[in-house]
Amino acid sequence: MKFLTATDRYIARLVFVPMLSVFVLAASLLVLDKMLKLFDFVATEGGPVSVVFKMLANLLPEYASLAIPLGLMLGILFAFRKLAMSSELDVMRAVGLSYTRLLRVPYMFAIGLAALNLLIVSYLQPLSRYYYEQLQFELRSGALGASIKVGEFNSLQDRTALRVDSSRDEGRDLRGIFARLQTSNGQVMVISAREGRFFANKESPDTVILRLTDGQIVQDGPGIASPRVLTFASHDLPIDLPKIEQFRQRGDADREYFLPELLQIGWNDRYSEEVRNQSKASLNYRLVEVVMMFLLPLLAVALAVPPKRSTSALGVFLSIVLVVAYHKVNQYGQDVASLGRIDPVVALWGPFVAFSALILWMYWKIAYVPGGQPIGALETGFAKVSRVVRKLFERKRLRDEVTPAEEEAAHAA
Repeated sequence: MKFLTATDRYIARLVFVPMLSVFVLAASLLVLDKMLKLFDFVATEGGPVSVVFKMLANLLPEYASLAIPLGLMLGILFAFRKLAMSSELDVMRAVGLSYTRLLRVPYMFAIGLAALNLLIVSYLQPLSRYYYEQLQFELRSGALGASIKVGEFNSLQDRTALRVDSSRDEGRDLRGIFARLQTSNGQVMVISAREGRFFANKESPDTVILRLTDGQIVQDGPGIASPRVLTFASHDLPIDLPKIEQFRQRGDADREYFLPELLQIGWNDRYSEEVRNQSKASLNYRLVEVVMMFLLPLLAVALAVPPKRSTSALGVFLSIVLVVAYHKVNQYGQDVASLGRIDPVVALWGPFVAFSALILWMYWKIAYVPGGQPIGALETGFAKVSRVVRKLFERKRLRDEVTPAEEEAAHAA
């Protein structure tokens, strides 16, 4: 017998397309939501726009670990819902194919995506999170060559203030310049210029040259009887770059540790109890999120098949609510376990056992109970609410108004 029959290949096509679509849609929505915040953050810090896309690229593994389980579940759900709505599922069941047999291909997808998700949460996500924090640090410290903020006083040194009216060429070409410099001996120079441009100093890498054009210098201070005014056509102003601090090593937060490192830290007495609790909580959180993927095909099938003669999409809505709510419960369990208030095994694997029992009951109900419907009561209630809502919004018929059915009967007569 063939391991993959034509029916399996047909189910694989039905699962793959919606699974990929949901994955791309979920990841895109998460990225777009974060993109607006990053653009605002980078604009506030005066950094280049390209750093936004670098930061988003480092967030992709974290978003992928959320979008992969959702895409897997909805892909299987939409596939079996289509089979049920077209009565193809009834034919497959009639020829002896059980739900367990039909789940062969979905479980292949689940095993492959679970392995991919384990790789992401074990290695890729900690690395990308560290690089994301590094980009934030470098943006705040000016290591990325942040441009001059327009319309504000920029402190370039402890004794230098610079304000520009407009900026071009990513902050290298400035217009409408006003600068105030104070030397070590107490003298103050106030400089105004029509335009200026930054140039690198080959002799001193820690210093840049601001070449000013068409301006004036007013010099005052101790030992000067009256302020001196100098008009220039071109003037080079050396500016010392601030010293950039080195970013910390990876591992300052539990989210930046690899999975083997969490195992090593969690049961090592050399670390403090707080660090061990955080490591254990992060380890159990990552593992339970991956293990739950093996139960998602059962949940998808249990919620995909609507009652007979019904096109209700309540199962689709309920599946998204259950998965998102379970993910939030895990996040809360990780936070509580990190504080040491509860054991990580209880905080994270307790909800897993309860949710698994619910999923197994729902699958047993749909697969092994004749006419079983795990959410039948919810479907009935949802149908009643839908009828009430339709009555509230449908147009009331006037007394002398003829209904379409009466009009058709009159034409037939």
